[in-house]
Amino acid sequence: MATEVKIPSMGESISSGILAAWHVKDGDYVEKDQAIYELETDKITSEANAEVSGVISILVQADEEVEIGQVVATIQEGAAAPASVEKSETKGEPTEPTTPAAPAPTPAPAQTEISKEPTASDTQPSGTQHTLSPAARKAAAETGIPTGALLGSGKDGRLTKSDILEAAKASAASIPTTALPAKAAPAPVTGESRETRKKMSPLRRKIAERLVAATQEAALLTTFNEVDMSAVMKLRKQHQEKFVEKHGIKLGFMSFFSKAVTQALQSVPAVNARIEGNEIITQHYYDIGVAVGTDKGLMVPVLRDCDKKGFAEIEGDILDYAKAARDGKIQMSDLEGGVFTISNGGIYGSMLSTPIINYPQPAILGLHNITDRAVVVNGEIVIRPMMYLALSYDHRLIDGKEAVTFLVKVKEAIEDPSRLLFGI
Repeated sequence: MATEVKIPSMGESISSGILAAWHVKDGDYVEKDQAIYELETDKITSEANAEVSGVISILVQADEEVEIGQVVATIQEGAAAPASVEKSETKGEPTEPTTPAAPAPTPAPAQTEISKEPTASDTQPSGTQHTLSPAARKAAAETGIPTGALLGSGKDGRLTKSDILEAAKASAASIPTTALPAKAAPAPVTGESRETRKKMSPLRRKIAERLVAATQEAALLTTFNEVDMSAVMKLRKQHQEKFVEKHGIKLGFMSFFSKAVTQALQSVPAVNARIEGNEIITQHYYDIGVAVGTDKGLMVPVLRDCDKKGFAEIEGDILDYAKAARDGKIQMSDLEGGVFTISNGGIYGSMLSTPIINYPQPAILGLHNITDRAVVVNGEIVIRPMMYLALSYDHRLIDGKEAVTFLVKVKEAIEDPSRLLFGI
């Protein structure tokens, strides 16, 4: 029995995505719950697992756009043999393993789309006739590689897109430069191509759209301050060993800033609000987004109810979200509903920046790297570990007085962490 592999629902706002990569090959034997492909949408990148065990037949190639509910593969249950051992479906008897030197021409699987009219790239007069998938047919047309003499690596000897692309590379490498016609000879070029063109991923397109929307729909302004990190660094060093021993995770800076931001939001309610049409909605909960950089783009998972959580709980949530985001396992529910965002560019060495708000949130706090600087304390010049803070906010909603007050509240809480214990 064949089980269809469908693109699952990812939330009401997501209708399509890009099948970014297959973790298995056509004809492979897959185990139940094994990760088989990676789906990239305009909000998250996630992996999908096999629902059953069996031999997989891939119907949609990587990098193609797919709709929610679309069938991208089938898994033949009960087929216990790996793809390297083929079985005859017509006679019902096992055959000898196919050798790469002489594959027997076989009909394409029932799931494969068959073109109505063979093209020149599908059939060669003196070679093997292949029935090509849409992706393979397109590759053959673009490269001009004759397919009749090629050997397929897919199930039942089927010719795949990868086979054609590999043949094109081999063909290009075997042509001496002197064989090029004089009129087509390019100018000497050393090294790799000077440009690479790549289609934007859905996630990157969505990030771009949201950033542009924020700059067009909000009146953005940034206020700066600096904070002495001496007290927090001393406190971390003093309690780090016992903290790790008890909770199994390290005490980082982000939990201090999450608690400081929560306390500042409680003191300055205007920063914990948003604009919807002609209404101002004040929020009475404290779900703080923490920006996490991944190789797919920026994601902002949300730490829920920071006013009710301790340092260990916040550090644990941050660690779990960061791992899930980088592994492509983060859920849509993890990214929704934040009231404020913290972005830590300091981990990449940023000294100063003007972050853009995560619209429709009204503000974002940018953290930067910690550097030793000369500062004046009690009339004396001393060296202290200093960090620049940047608060970008929607000036339609938040006035300068409120923004500066908020930033000062954060500064005071970080420079005197005992304020976080007493809520002052």
